[in-house]
Amino acid sequence: MTSSNSILTDAAESIVNILAGLFAFYSIYVAAQPRDSNHPYGHGKVEFFSVFIEGSLIVIAGILISFKSGYNLFYPHEISDLMDGTLIIAAAGMINYGLGYYLVAQSKKLNSLTLYADGKHLQTDAYTSVGIVAGLILIYITGLTYLDSILSILIGFYIIYSGYKLVRKSVSGLMDESDFDTADEIIAILNEHRKESWIDMHNLRTQRYGPDLHIDCHITLPYYFNLSKVHEEVSEVDKLVNHKANSNMEFFIHADPCMPECCHYCRMPACEVRTEEKRVDILWTTENVTRNQKHFTKDV
Repeated sequence: MTSSNSILTDAAESIVNILAGLFAFYSIYVAAQPRDSNHPYGHGKVEFFSVFIEGSLIVIAGILISFKSGYNLFYPHEISDLMDGTLIIAAAGMINYGLGYYLVAQSKKLNSLTLYADGKHLQTDAYTSVGIVAGLILIYITGLTYLDSILSILIGFYIIYSGYKLVRKSVSGLMDESDFDTADEIIAILNEHRKESWIDMHNLRTQRYGPDLHIDCHITLPYYFNLSKVHEEVSEVDKLVNHKANSNMEFFIHADPCMPECCHYCRMPACEVRTEEKRVDILWTTENVTRNQKHFTKDV
């Protein structure tokens, strides 16, 4: 209708939204399926794959838009009916932002990466629509049609960058990259409610499977605790974090017996097997809790 590259850019993004939305819908359905013998951790990883597909489509769209706009910068063509196109883009932008805001809000309630990615993508579309509308009005006022191609190239680069961020996020999830925000949340809770018998915690690792978080770690307990007492302490850590945290977490906790080297920072009162008095308090931090080392090692 207008032959405007800027409007074509927004239309291409809308097509990507539809394709990505269809795949996202299917991935949410798969992620919601219960665990089975072939998928003991559930099906949540499919959400990362969905986000990867969406990000890749966005990057491809951004590259194609940038190339076409670059071509038209050197080989310009006539643009018409700018104001009609501007009104359509403005209306679409408002709808995209409203829908994106709703999806982001729902993603936080459901802890869904797919909904979050789709919502943020729609909000990004709305922001680009604002830029397109401003640019089209400027072109309409000045009559400088080459601004259309320049604006489209800039938006194309921004689309590529936003797609890259989604791809990066999905790859980090598929590769089980450390989630330090979750680790910090867990460690803060444990520091606030730490029991005297919890001598140290180390080798804390996190894995995300869609909305589900799986945490494994080692906790050092007095070596003279019997099996029932150890089970009680481990269960208490699990219940404490799940009660205080913002997400539901499944814990796999390995209990280590204490060693004489732990005595100088052990908080257990009236310990009959202590080899030396408590001399220091070691605060649990992301650095020492995520290492696979007890806290008496010199480099902690």
